[in-house]
Amino acid sequence: MILSPFERTIARRYLLPGRGEAFIALVAGISVGVVMLSVAMLVIVMSVMNGFRAELLDKIVGLNGHAIVQAYGGRLDNWESVLEEVRATPGVTRASALIEQPLLATYNGRVEAILARGNTAPDIARLSDKIVAGNIGALQPGAGKVAIGSRLAENVGARVGDTLTIINPQGRATPFGTVPRQIGYEIAAIFEVGIYDYDQSYVVMPIEDAQTLLLLEDSVGMIELTVDNPDNVARILGPLRQQLAGRAVVADWQTINASLFEALQVERVAMAFALSFMVLVAAFNILSSLVMLVRAKTRDIAIMRTMGATRRSLMKIFVTTGFTVGAIGTFAGLALGFLVLFFRQGIVDVIGAVTGQDLWDPQVRFLSTLPSRTDPVEIALIVLLALGLSFLATLYPSLKAASTDPVQVLRYE
Repeated sequence: MILSPFERTIARRYLLPGRGEAFIALVAGISVGVVMLSVAMLVIVMSVMNGFRAELLDKIVGLNGHAIVQAYGGRLDNWESVLEEVRATPGVTRASALIEQPLLATYNGRVEAILARGNTAPDIARLSDKIVAGNIGALQPGAGKVAIGSRLAENVGARVGDTLTIINPQGRATPFGTVPRQIGYEIAAIFEVGIYDYDQSYVVMPIEDAQTLLLLEDSVGMIELTVDNPDNVARILGPLRQQLAGRAVVADWQTINASLFEALQVERVAMAFALSFMVLVAAFNILSSLVMLVRAKTRDIAIMRTMGATRRSLMKIFVTTGFTVGAIGTFAGLALGFLVLFFRQGIVDVIGAVTGQDLWDPQVRFLSTLPSRTDPVEIALIVLLALGLSFLATLYPSLKAASTDPVQVLRYE
């Protein structure tokens, strides 16, 4: 829709009302503000929801992989052959043996429930970027050293160099009954994954030490693996499930964390639907401000019609005026949304300090910081939604302006 110089001049004039039209200017400013806030809220909420899901998936997968292969009974004896089958599956990028067992740990009289993990050397090395104290390289088979989560270290009051005693209730049988197995391990490193439950319970050690602790001999608990496309993990592992049927169970991240990610998806869709109504409200604001402008300019419209302005020109003028208000609000909302996302953690910290409340309690929200991940496709859809509703809101007032009868308006002038 190309504007002529006349149409462009009039549209610019109506976008900047004069001194006697302060009320119209106020209503137009409110319309811009409502569009800006609605777009900003959509951008912020959708980005945070996407970031929460992506960050949670990254952290869970970073420690657990995309799927696990576990034998019936939790003990995989022929794990070497199973591991070869897993690695030979198309789409699988990494696979390694793993031992994971809930146990108890004690330090200075404090007892905590833990999840002892026996990892291979490459998997232990992957924790190097999450170490907050100590040296992860000290975890060598037979060295009697472990790495523990930062929250667990806080709960028991342990530091690097202290000895953490791990208790295995399934100890060796004696004439006096089963004696729990207790082994002391030196804390070589403290890590922070960023997921509260993991940082509170995980104790990582070489897989050989875990076999000794749990009396597994050469067996392992499971095989963890990663694939090249996490969203298609079920399809990629379909052939592997058939191969291992009757010998082992294959569980992917979508199955293991189904309730969590389904809840996130439902909440994400519900929030997007609810916040979209804010854009609709903003469009009604544009419509009301444009209706007021048309009523205030009825005499001017009649004069322009008598001077030769066509109905098409009048429609273009008022559509441009209303659409420009929506466009300004939309792009201002994008800028505001990105600004809030950039300073999101600082804003959360300031609000928490002012109110005295922990707004992002990691015990409740799993992650220790507020995440964000912006999806360009979603941003484009938000912009199209705001601009589309803004355009639709201009049609009725523009049609009313174009249908103005100059004879009726100027009859008594």
